[in-house]
Order: sequence, then structure tokens, then C-alpha cells
Amino acid sequence: MARGPKKHLKRLDAPKHWMLDKMAGSYATRPRAGPHKLRECLPLIIFLRNRLKYALTGREAMLILKDRNVLVDNKIRTDIKFPAGFMDVISLPKVNEHYRLMFDVKGRYIVHAIKPEEAKFKLGKVVKRSVGDKGVPYIVTHDGRTFRYPDPALQVGDTVKINLETSTLEESVAFEVGVQVIVTNGRNMGRVGIVTSRERHPGSFDVVHVKDSIGHQFATRLSNTFVIGAGGSAKPLVALPKGKGVKLTIAEERDRRLEKSKATA
Repeated sequence: MARGPKKHLKRLDAPKHWMLDKMAGSYATRPRAGPHKLRECLPLIIFLRNRLKYALTGREAMLILKDRNVLVDNKIRTDIKFPAGFMDVISLPKVNEHYRLMFDVKGRYIVHAIKPEEAKFKLGKVVKRSVGDKGVPYIVTHDGRTFRYPDPALQVGDTVKINLETSTLEESVAFEVGVQVIVTNGRNMGRVGIVTSRERHPGSFDVVHVKDSIGHQFATRLSNTFVIGAGGSAKPLVALPKGKGVKLTIAEERDRRLEKSKATA
């Protein structure tokens, strides 16, 4: 017989990027089914209690949410288990704070503070394009949103700018050589760079070669990339967190620390 849905999550089995203390209990919060997968999301209780430190306990986090103080993508969320994910905008109107969930170069969710103007939109990666009932074309983005009658030029892998107040598409950036991308999976997770070339492998995974702002080059699967800007001299559509997605070696990190200590001395 089928086991049924799982309702628990052991703390040691929780995603590593949640950075939970393994000695602080046996269980972790299991996210609800929602727009982001279990191992790719960050429950709101972890965001409020472990990241922002606005709550000391799960009950305090629940009271904050039940008081309708937290908005995710401009919608009030009251469930402590709601799964927020990559590019989601979390707003706290009472303290006038806005955050966008991004990755650091070590693949962990980073609480990236943004300005109110930037909290009005988010980016979505097109993961599906199809035709529905009565011949209506539609696209689906990485966060589960569906948009009918999209631009006919949009393809899977492109990025769209979504207005969170009207839930409409404002602009789009097609995936091509020369665009700026952030890696959302794999060992290069969180790194940002310009696409220099694309290798097509029919029947296997297409490979993309990326070069970051300090000249480091790396390769990843096409499915792991997320377009964030047109590339070249154009700025990315969203503000990047500290470090700008550049991954340094241990020696480079040491040299920068020494330079900083000399400058302050």
C-alpha cells in the first residue's frame, strides 16, 4: 500500500542552505506544497527566526505572520510553512523593509535588502511554453505562474520581468550568447557572469560557458542558468548582493583581507 504524504522533516535531512543548528532539536519545519520545491525553498519561519532574528521562537514567528505583517510577492502570507524561493520579494510594511531571496556564491539563500522601487517587480524564468484549451498559448515561469497570450518570441530559458502589483509582464530578455546570467544550481551556484558560448549536445545536457567580472571562466548546464540582464554595458535588471556573484579562491580571499587590514591600519 502507498505510504501517504510525508508530514515530517528531520533536521539532519533538511537542506544544508537553511543552515540549521543540528543540536537544536530533532525536527525541522517541513514546507508546504507551493511555488517552489522543498529543497529549493526557504520557509517563512526560517526567514523570520533564523535570518532576520525578528522572532526567537516558532510561536513568535507565527504571531508575526498571523498579524498579516509579511507580504511575499505583494500578497499577504500567514503560513509559517509557506515556501519562499529564488527571486521572491518579501516585504515587511510596518518596518518599511523589503528583501529579495538570492543565492550567495556558496549556494546559500542570502537575505538581500532592496529599495521599495525594486520591490515592485521580480524576474521569472520561462520553464514551459505550450498551447492550452481552445488554442490559447501560455507560458509557465519557475515560480509556477502562468501567463496567457505571451509574446510569440518568448522561448523556454528566457527571462521575463513581472509587475507584482498588476501581475503582468513588462519586458523580457532572451537567452543568447552575451547575456548576463546567475547560476541557480550545481557547484557554481550563485555565480554571476556573461555567457561566452553554448555547446549543444542532442540527447544530453547543453553546456554553457560563463565568464565573470574578474575574468574567471566556468561551465555549467544550460538548465542551471537564469538570465538577469542583457549583458555588455547594461546593468542587471535586479540589484546583486554583496560580492556581485564573484567567487574567489582561498588565496584571493586572503589577499583581499590583508589589503583591507592594511588600509584600516
